[in-house]
Amino acid sequence: MQLPYSEELNIEYLGQLFRNTTECYKFFWFKAIVKKVTKGKLELTYEELVDEMIADAWYMVTEYHLNLGPKDTLESLVTLIKQKNPELKSKDEKTVIIDFLKNTEDKELISKKRALTYNVPYRLQSPFLENLKGKDWNVGETKLIEKINQENRLIYYFTALNGLATKIIIQKDWAEYIVKNQQIIWGWLEYNMILYIQKRNPNVPGIADKLYPPKERKLEKIKNYWKLILSLEPIREIYGDEILTVQNISIDHFVPWSYVAHDEMWNLNPTTKSINSSKSNNLPDWDTYFKKLAQQEYHSYQLMWKNDIVHKEFEKCAKEHINSDDIRYRVYRRGLEYPVFAEELKSIILPVYQSAQNCGFGRWKY
Repeated sequence: MQLPYSEELNIEYLGQLFRNTTECYKFFWFKAIVKKVTKGKLELTYEELVDEMIADAWYMVTEYHLNLGPKDTLESLVTLIKQKNPELKSKDEKTVIIDFLKNTEDKELISKKRALTYNVPYRLQSPFLENLKGKDWNVGETKLIEKINQENRLIYYFTALNGLATKIIIQKDWAEYIVKNQQIIWGWLEYNMILYIQKRNPNVPGIADKLYPPKERKLEKIKNYWKLILSLEPIREIYGDEILTVQNISIDHFVPWSYVAHDEMWNLNPTTKSINSSKSNNLPDWDTYFKKLAQQEYHSYQLMWKNDIVHKEFEKCAKEHINSDDIRYRVYRRGLEYPVFAEELKSIILPVYQSAQNCGFGRWKY
């Protein structure tokens, strides 16, 4: 992705910010800077940038269990905060996380926040710092700041070292460039983040949908499909064997949405609102529930091919919730016997289930 040209600034160096990236902190540090600059702030403390980094990484680490790098400092800090403060939820608003970070008196967390600043403020601008080579970097922070502050045409410079209260000063011409081209810069930044995170999580689907908390999901068509079936005959959900009603029905993602990041029909099943809430962001025990899921899905499959009204409702769902012609043929074509149907469904869901398990999603029984 090409960044907009500037006659005054070295955009070639800007485009090299994320070369040789082995940990994620460069992305989050620069992202925090862009957010602040586009809001008009040009003097930024280490602490406010680190708090922004943690809040940005919070959801993808605590909810999606994404790996941000080998022994990644930011990821381990987010995990530690969650472990020590169970009252903080993965779905909490970003402002809640930042308020907590601003007010915490936990010395361990404060120390680890400071540790995040030992490299990234300086290393981010390394493409601009052609005069610093090899051992030039192996000096204390104060001396490194003095060296960097002598360079020309950087994005930002430093005030005297003062722990988390140290400030960076964004240069006016760079601030103007960022504000003017913010949409393109966001796209470029996110594109590079996705490539990096996908590399670290090769078996995880939907990385692009896991950079931010999800927008409201639209499952009304699926819900209407099952409500129609309920109007024709009683249906028991698979976890608690409870009879479903129009009033209590809820649509569950068998493999959690926070892992798959999609609403494909083969991964959706009806349950009650209370059971869905109890299951939360966990994997249902495979040996206990997959056979029940396959039987329930096969029953609806049979009804779909027998009843024209149900088939019509199915087709409405399929337009939005079946996005693979191959899967549609394998699972939903006419004339399947149960053993074939169940085996096809298993071959689709089980690899996704196992991958989510490997990423740390917990196992659950009702």
